[in-house]
Amino acid sequence: MKKTALALVAMAMLAITTLAGPQNPCNPCSKKAKNPCNPCAKKAQNPCNPCAKKAQNPCNPCAGKSAKVKGGKRTIVGYIGDSQCGLQHPMNMGDDKSCTLKCVEGGGKFILADRAHKVVYALDDDFQEKAREFAGKKVKVTGNVDAKTRTITVTKIVEA
Repeated sequence: MKKTALALVAMAMLAITTLAGPQNPCNPCSKKAKNPCNPCAKKAQNPCNPCAKKAQNPCNPCAGKSAKVKGGKRTIVGYIGDSQCGLQHPMNMGDDKSCTLKCVEGGGKFILADRAHKVVYALDDDFQEKAREFAGKKVKVTGNVDAKTRTITVTKIVEA
């Protein structure tokens, strides 16, 4: 009886994961085991739950509309953070730099957090490795902003 129940549970779990579709690189749940900031844990207990901080996470499927973003070439001042934490680092995993690097190692991407305007910008893939040296720091980023995707194609970065 127990084996049958366990088999049914295992099949149900397999069906759920199969129906979920292919892995989304922006889905922080896709790398559960490697993610120190796993939002797949119980929502009420997890301060990193992306639905709890809707406007902060550019990859958050629960995110609603927040501040309007101007496109084109711009210079924006903000902090280099990660896509799993967004504007703030709620997990108390050390300072901003430590938390950012841990979350990026766990599958997140580097982002620019404009805390003054409460906007999170994704940084283009070509800039991800360069952003590592600025993790947790306040910076001035110049580049072309895609207002629809809130992605910056970075041309220049300096500490602010």
